[in-house]
Amino acid sequence: MSENRQQFIRNFSIIAHIDHGKSTLADRFLLHTNTIEERTFRDQVLDAMDLEQERGITIKSHPVRMHFQADDDREYIFNLIDTPGHVDFSYEVSRSLAACEGAILLVDAAQGVQAQTLANANLAIRQGLTIIPVINKIDLPAANLDMCYEQIEELLAIPREEVLLASAKTGAGVKELLNAIAERVPSPVSTNEGVQALVFDSVYDVFRGVVTYLRVVNGTIKAGQRVRLFNADLASEVKEVGFFSPEMKPADELQPGEVGYLITTIKDPTEIQVGDTVTSDLKPCQAALPGFQVVRPMVFSGIYPIDTADYEALKFNISKLQLNDSAFVAQPESSVALGAGFRCGFLGLLHMEIVQERLSREYNMDLLLTYPSVIYHVYLRDGTMKEVDNPLYMPDPSHIARVEEPMIKAQIISPTTHMGAIMNLIMEKRGLCLKTENVDHLHVMITARLPLHEIVLDFYDKLKTVTRGYGSMDYEPDGYEPSETVKLEILVNGEPVDAFASIVHTDRAVQRARMICERLKDAIPPQMFKIAVQGAVGGRIIAREDVRQLRKNVLAKCYGGDITRKRKLLDKQREGKKRMKEIGNVNIPQEAFVAVLRASDE
Repeated sequence: MSENRQQFIRNFSIIAHIDHGKSTLADRFLLHTNTIEERTFRDQVLDAMDLEQERGITIKSHPVRMHFQADDDREYIFNLIDTPGHVDFSYEVSRSLAACEGAILLVDAAQGVQAQTLANANLAIRQGLTIIPVINKIDLPAANLDMCYEQIEELLAIPREEVLLASAKTGAGVKELLNAIAERVPSPVSTNEGVQALVFDSVYDVFRGVVTYLRVVNGTIKAGQRVRLFNADLASEVKEVGFFSPEMKPADELQPGEVGYLITTIKDPTEIQVGDTVTSDLKPCQAALPGFQVVRPMVFSGIYPIDTADYEALKFNISKLQLNDSAFVAQPESSVALGAGFRCGFLGLLHMEIVQERLSREYNMDLLLTYPSVIYHVYLRDGTMKEVDNPLYMPDPSHIARVEEPMIKAQIISPTTHMGAIMNLIMEKRGLCLKTENVDHLHVMITARLPLHEIVLDFYDKLKTVTRGYGSMDYEPDGYEPSETVKLEILVNGEPVDAFASIVHTDRAVQRARMICERLKDAIPPQMFKIAVQGAVGGRIIAREDVRQLRKNVLAKCYGGDITRKRKLLDKQREGKKRMKEIGNVNIPQEAFVAVLRASDE
């Protein structure tokens, strides 16, 4: 591509809080630029997954190329990368932004600036992107433009004169926004440092192998060329290049500034990491593009088939799911109680829910998920440190010097009237309020530091409850901190059941132990002997419930007579039950596992 043509390329993303209209605005762009025809249009065109359509959220980044005739009579090439809005997928947002020069920042006219609006805006600013602020949904009866202007000026330091007004639903202000993109977003700049292209996503096609999404920064990539993944140090041959419109369309080459796809001879999707640099194999670049980091799961849980005969099917379906979700990791593990399954790592609880739902719906799997855990740093008395994400691998307490748990820094934006309830919730979750700031005369922003384990369970749901749905939150990792953390074991008839084990804070141990014991007491059917269900920490019993025993009336046929005969019958029954208890195995039904493992802390 000539340098003259390159100056008419505009690469940008749409960033916003959840449900502020990113996908709807992208749809409107596609219609306005005639990228798709009206007769073939459907809502959320760029959201290809059924779950994205149903939940109304974007899970995977998706690029699209558009041609726009601006008011200055010049034709521009717009490369839009639609990004996820949920905090669990923030890394995908950061890589997508790295492939752009500009970002449209959407603000809901009724809700104003929310926590993830602020987080994504700061992310874009740190990467040096040109921000185009847009107040969306101006057609809503509850739209409050003055509030939005005030919040944008106070929190983002953007003058109101730069803010555009639009309604993605009706199309109002969309043409003006497209012209603003052509005018404000800078064209891509390239150098002569050799071939450099940023990988911002990848998917797996059963017929063609791994399809890599990339933004070419320097040089040219064409079919037949030998390329190398810089960080993975893996070479392959290019089979096809092209761009999205929105379907994949092959092209002769991808030149500097262009966004498109790359298909190579690589068949294993785990070999291509988001953030890696594609370069020439014959003349590789001297340095990778900045910002590459390996995505590390934050939440771990065991996934087991309810029917143990479905293990091979689960194994196959998990491997298929991993092809299109590089952040999802799984390793085989076995449980005495649940049989064979997988220890899986997720970016967050929403990511875990999506994986579970996809396995259930797309592959018709009936599953059990164990109690979610995070990565603890366990320092042993011999000076070594062990990362523990599974309670089964928690060392003996006598060998532990200290335990550290992961922390997060959260930003919560809410109406001022709910400030007291939020403070109480933070304290309840063992958090610490760092500072409070007034967003405007009606809203406050609270910065708090909390344990990650408390966040992944039910914090967001409780936040929505105490703020009547008006609170929003974003968070980022904030190191580790010493914690009084213990391994909670559940004993049934004196035997530990590994499926019920969990790592909990000392203050939560008794509460959770009692909850599990009560649920098991109701779920385990009565047997011929009394069953003790106990919660134990380090060999110390902290909770107990008894499953009542079945008892046959041995005196039913004993009419009158000497009392000693009745006592002999009762003693004989008691002795029999004692022997039975010593040698009998407790049958724990599947419903008991479902009742406990699908329940979070209450």
